Amino acid sequence: MEKTLILIKPDGMRRRLAGLSIDRLDNAGFELIGAKVVSVTEKLAREHYALLKDQPFFEELIKYIRGDFHGVSNRRVLALVYRGEDAIKAVRGVVGATNPEQAAPDTIRGTFGRITTRGQFENVVHASGNAEDAEREIKLWFEPGELVE
Repeated sequence: MEKTLILIKPDGMRRRLAGLSIDRLDNAGFELIGAKVVSVTEKLAREHYALLKDQPFFEELIKYIRGDFHGVSNRRVLALVYRGEDAIKAVRGVVGATNPEQAAPDTIRGTFGRITTRGQFENVVHASGNAEDAEREIKLWFEPGELVE
């Protein structure tokens, strides 16, 4: 059984898409074993996206995950951990492609994602990309004992 991290990002929280996103994940057969609302600090954001620190869009990612594009009062992210057979790949299938315009229409990003007039992706959710990322990300967002397994 694999575990994977899903984040409902600030745009998803602001647009009240957390419940709809959870509904799709639950209906796909995954087991929810951890959930909490987190205020994303600068440190947490930089640790989460550390593997992308050399990319030209890194600073924009930090602003986005911290909610800077969505108002200073909306720094909330809903962090979730799901478990299931081949969960990482399967959850990414439910979530869809990073670019909302390239995501299949029946995925979370395909249904709810958008690109702003400034070219910013608002893709609603993050999902771990592979087993190593999932393990590292879950440890960043959850303390030992916070998952119910």
